[in-house]
Amino acid sequence: MTLVDVNPSIATREAVSLAEPRDFIELLKPRVMSLVILTAVSGLVVAPGQMNPMLAVISILAIAIGAGAAGALNMWYDADIDAMMSRTAQRPVPTGRVSGEAALTFGLSLSLLSVCLLGLASNWVAAGFLAFTIFFYAVIYTMGLKRSTPQNIVIGGAAGAFPPMIGYAAATGSVSVESTILFLIIFLWTPPHFWALALFKLRDYGSAGVPMLPNVSGERTTRIQIFAYSLVLAPVGAAPFLLGYAGPAYGAVSILLGLNFLRHAFAVLKMADGDVAMLPAKKLFGFSILYLFGLFAMLLVDAAIMSFLQGGA
Repeated sequence: MTLVDVNPSIATREAVSLAEPRDFIELLKPRVMSLVILTAVSGLVVAPGQMNPMLAVISILAIAIGAGAAGALNMWYDADIDAMMSRTAQRPVPTGRVSGEAALTFGLSLSLLSVCLLGLASNWVAAGFLAFTIFFYAVIYTMGLKRSTPQNIVIGGAAGAFPPMIGYAAATGSVSVESTILFLIIFLWTPPHFWALALFKLRDYGSAGVPMLPNVSGERTTRIQIFAYSLVLAPVGAAPFLLGYAGPAYGAVSILLGLNFLRHAFAVLKMADGDVAMLPAKKLFGFSILYLFGLFAMLLVDAAIMSFLQGGA
């Protein structure tokens, strides 16, 4: 089934974009972009030394634009399956508000702009890292992994985990143990987050032909893997404190958040097969967003506290 089969009106709209500015903003996936900004700033903050504030702002803007570009390319390529899923059917391309050609041009243009802007504002190591991240998400994940393997989220999750490493590289021109730990937090968080979503959107993914883990291996295997990833995620989430580059405030919050993540994951593990309500999965999905935002926001708060204490010493 093609996109035109699902929504025949798209065939007549394809040649002309009916988009308003808000439709192009939607192509950027603003909620994902906000997380990218937060994690990239965290990577920049934990980096040693100080970056010129104006260049730091421009660098974060470039990383955000790059994330938006990747989102636009994803929506361009996935328009056919987006049209079949209730969660994504109203996106700009499947509804015909933005033509496929316009979305592709928009994504490619922003990709080039973001990479060049980051290279000029910081360094070309960070810019190359950003270019690779856009390529990884748009080509390796979206065009390759998403439709071919139930491990799509595991491997493809690396794209969403790169921003703190890019932020660190923007400040230093390199990567480190600190930025790698931040990468691992997001990388390990991604499977339980998206598999929880896949549990209560199982029919959507099935009708679209996307081989998410619950559709391929069943609900029980998915619940076990969610809990297994959560067991590893909780201590890794506290690693910045345990390794000494975050203070006790971060340590306390990360431990509390990690224990709550495990509590929700255990509730999902104990769910019965065929649970129609899927309340534990929905609760885990919602809490997982709070968990990640909480961890990285606390890194920034902790850095501010440490800076204040050192300035007053």
